[in-house]
Amino acid sequence: MKRREFLVATGACAVAGPVEGAGDTGWFDRPMRWSQLTLVEDDPGKFDPDFWLDYFRRIHSDAVCLSAGGIVAYYPTEVKLHHRSRWLNDFQARNGRFAGDPFGYLVEGCRKQNMVVIARTDPHAVLDDVQQAHPDWIQHTADGKPRRHWADPSRWVTCALGPYNWDFMNDVNREIVSRYQVDAIFSNRWAGHGDCYCPHCRRMFRDKTGREIPIDTNPAGETRRLYLEWREQRLFEIWRHWDAAIRQVRPAACFIPNSGGGAGSELDMRRVGEMAPILFADRQARRGLTAPWANGKNAKEYRSALGMKPIGGIFSVGVEEPYRWKDSVQSDAEIRIWVADGVAQGLRPWWTKFAGVVRDPRWLDTVAAVYQRLARWEPYLRNIEPLAEVGLVYSQQTSRYYKRSEEAALGFYQALTEARIPFEMVHDQKLDDPLTRRLRVLILPNIACLSDAQCAQLSAFVHRGGALIATFETSLYDERGRRRPDFGLAPLFGARFEGRVEGPLQNSYLRLEHDTRHPVLRGLEKAPRIINASRRVTASPTLPLDAKPVTFVPSYPDLPMEMVFPTQERTGIPELYLRTAGQGRVAYVPGDLDRTFWEVLAPDHAVLLKNVVDWAARDSHPLRVTGPGWLDVALWRQSKSITVHLVNLTNPMAMKGPYRELIPLGRQTVSVRLPAGVKPRQVRLLTAGTTAEADIRDGWLTCVVPRTLDHEIVAIDLS
Repeated sequence: MKRREFLVATGACAVAGPVEGAGDTGWFDRPMRWSQLTLVEDDPGKFDPDFWLDYFRRIHSDAVCLSAGGIVAYYPTEVKLHHRSRWLNDFQARNGRFAGDPFGYLVEGCRKQNMVVIARTDPHAVLDDVQQAHPDWIQHTADGKPRRHWADPSRWVTCALGPYNWDFMNDVNREIVSRYQVDAIFSNRWAGHGDCYCPHCRRMFRDKTGREIPIDTNPAGETRRLYLEWREQRLFEIWRHWDAAIRQVRPAACFIPNSGGGAGSELDMRRVGEMAPILFADRQARRGLTAPWANGKNAKEYRSALGMKPIGGIFSVGVEEPYRWKDSVQSDAEIRIWVADGVAQGLRPWWTKFAGVVRDPRWLDTVAAVYQRLARWEPYLRNIEPLAEVGLVYSQQTSRYYKRSEEAALGFYQALTEARIPFEMVHDQKLDDPLTRRLRVLILPNIACLSDAQCAQLSAFVHRGGALIATFETSLYDERGRRRPDFGLAPLFGARFEGRVEGPLQNSYLRLEHDTRHPVLRGLEKAPRIINASRRVTASPTLPLDAKPVTFVPSYPDLPMEMVFPTQERTGIPELYLRTAGQGRVAYVPGDLDRTFWEVLAPDHAVLLKNVVDWAARDSHPLRVTGPGWLDVALWRQSKSITVHLVNLTNPMAMKGPYRELIPLGRQTVSVRLPAGVKPRQVRLLTAGTTAEADIRDGWLTCVVPRTLDHEIVAIDLS
């Protein structure tokens, strides 16, 4: 998978203290269905704002993000050098008070519908007049040259860390809030675009560290590490600065920056989660080989930082990168699946469309149908907590200092969805969080960089009775990417690092030792061996293992064909370390089996990874779904119900979009382990609009879902 561009929006409310916004609910939890109208400069003279106001009403949208200022002002700004739309005076509102003010007209219309309204700004580019008046406001390259915009050469890219953002955009934010009393400022592309070597950045970094901004981008270098930490700190300072200024004007309002998300985020997601009362995850659509569950993965990553604070999921109705056809329209099926997977995993949907003039209307009815359905389901979407018991760990420090892709995590994510196991994502800086403590299994997909403190947290988790699954170079490096002489988790693994990482391995295999009769080999009874991972760590046991059901078959030639035979049929070298530790269980895989699975999607790997998770969980998951096809599942609790989400990913275009059509799945049997004290009253299938017969015995509720097209919800109403 290519590099992802996660665009998180986070709303800070308090302006002081270590945990901003933690106890402030404000307006944040009310909206469930967001809309965004991103205007272009000539819209004021062309678009019909009443069309959009009617559309918001028709689809039951309860919150909206409207273009206000930054690159272009869509209101009569008085901030010097704030560029007004050249067509601004062409806007003739039905209400004469808003002539020349399309933003004001839209705000008033949305307020009449009792919608939450936030204003969108974009500070990342300016025209020549700004560059001439303030050349120091422009981003500079390492050779000291101001940077032209990569897509629009008539504009200049601004410096995100200096006075343009600190002073100029602060004035813009205050003007918008004071005039229109919006609920927040949502700022797009506020965090800059790469390293800036302008005079302000050079001076600030020198004052902080005594060093020059590095040209070398290797994160292992000390100066580079200091620069990354300084830049992150400066962005948090701007966040606080803007938010404080906004709250001085309107205490109920806040600043919502757009930056970060997932392992590749440049901002510490743990800190973002502490500061933010709401997030907007801006991963708009699939591109390339993006899996259809990626929107749900986005939801889980943000929830790992925010807990159960509301998270909006921004989706585009058009084709995404690499070529950015911003006026395009996706198929009905593609839009539905993308939204369904995000909603199933806890996102509150936010559609976005570029330009107020509708050049291709085909998406309008699709979004309307989705939002109208979600409005009917709203009580069942106000989740209190996920009931999953498996956690998949992701690591920003590993992403930054280890510099390998996240293919291992993607492979395990794929395996878990195929296995229909509900699971959450876990941030590696929140391993001792209360939400993490309630999980029974933690999976570390090549989480190479772990501190001694994190290793101690994981050890405590296992000795309390939790189960740990780790692969490849997990814990072989410290939190700064410095290689250890042995695994930091060696006492848990029961394995010693023997000093080598082998690979790529060609024509190597895993021998399945069926005489062990171990449950991790379930479903592979007819396979004497399966393909190995493409890379492996050399390791040896240091403690007794419960069993050695999977052993190593070394590589042998794949050409010439006459030489394709193994020199060793049986080595006895374990490729899966299984042991009991304290009250818990540990499984360590020395190969990068998860990453290899993502690359080749071998069915045997899917079975083996599922079986390892089942063994770690002692074959006890709170949800079982059996039937044909590929489903992404989720299990939630609300105040008066428990819900099971089934998202039908089965499609020939599932791994290379877009979907052409939705292909229904047949009968699924759903079994839910009921929490203690829960008494079901009835079971409803929300999409089908029917009730379901339920069998309840031994603490489990079982029902049948006859058909799933895109998204079915089994809603268990509680007494």
